[in-house]
Amino acid sequence: MLKASVFLLLTTCAVFLTGCTDPNRDAVKIGMNIELTGEIPAVGASSKNAAELFFNALNEQGGVTLAEGPKKVALIIRDNGGKADQAASVAQQLISSQDVVAMIGPNSSACAIPAGQIAESLKCVMISPWSTNPKTTLDQDSSQPRRYVFRGCFTDPFQATVLAKFALNDLGAKKAAVLYDVSSEAPLGQATLFRDTFTAQGGEIVAFETFTTGDKDFSAQLTNIREADPDIIFLPTYYNDVPLIAQQARRLGITAKFVGSDAWSSPEIIKLGGADVDGSYFCNHFSTQIATDEAKKFIADYTAKYGQPPDDVAALTFDSCGLITEALKAGGKNEREALREALSKIREYKGVTGTFRFEPGSGDPIKSAVILQIKDGAFQWVTNAQP
Repeated sequence: MLKASVFLLLTTCAVFLTGCTDPNRDAVKIGMNIELTGEIPAVGASSKNAAELFFNALNEQGGVTLAEGPKKVALIIRDNGGKADQAASVAQQLISSQDVVAMIGPNSSACAIPAGQIAESLKCVMISPWSTNPKTTLDQDSSQPRRYVFRGCFTDPFQATVLAKFALNDLGAKKAAVLYDVSSEAPLGQATLFRDTFTAQGGEIVAFETFTTGDKDFSAQLTNIREADPDIIFLPTYYNDVPLIAQQARRLGITAKFVGSDAWSSPEIIKLGGADVDGSYFCNHFSTQIATDEAKKFIADYTAKYGQPPDDVAALTFDSCGLITEALKAGGKNEREALREALSKIREYKGVTGTFRFEPGSGDPIKSAVILQIKDGAFQWVTNAQP
């Protein structure tokens, strides 16, 4: 009797512990590889918020419908610290140890490129909501499209064309200076593409200055820029660096307009930059001012839950979750290969950031962009740019 009781107790404990070790074993497991700490924590926070909003709502409706019936989605969130090596390590852990069917993120290109290499080698779908660098979805050796890596945003070549045309045609700029972080993948690519596009369309680059991640003194570069007397200064750098650069530029008497990339999109840039960034323009993926009915609902739900409207990272993450969900339903299975095949067959998807169009064999959507201006402490829509 005692032996039987002990056996029953041990069996019960074993079942309990097995359940505790993997409480999500019957769910569709989706990983998040995002920048919750490091240089751009606001990016990771927006991405996390949007994904939780999407999948909580989906689970409340019963989950995602597969061939075997509805399944709840378990979101497994990991911080990559905004560092490339950590992003690769997180990708390995999520795919190999957590056995996720797909991975959302990283968002920064510096993190997304190496994480994408891991996802491709382990044959797991990855979708980066915010990485615009072309290398994210391309094989390092062959430069051919990766089969398992997708993105939820436009790419830098399109963004560079949009910004160059806007600077030349709308702002009337003839001379431009560029200041960027040479050690960061996205700013480096954006700076080079803008330079090439601006000059090809008749503009002149009068200064092309660099700094390194972590630098706080930009006086030498800005002095060179002041001497070059540009009409605009292109700053393809993340939102956390722009305010300090703008402040130092204004103190040196530089009055040229600032123009930025989608890396400016966090509202933190307004809080940190104040009057020094007021009047600046940047390219972005999303504007709350020209929202569709579906986007208006997303904006209202997000604002109600988090106390502030969503930025572009949040909106792009929400759409990335939608793309994965559509592909899961179309594939009908909680399996990586079925998901990849279904996702690769999506030709059009209407999301809160607009319409996605995919060409066969490409993980890069064809999408429109918006130009926003920082004005009176807010992001103001200026114009749309079509592909």
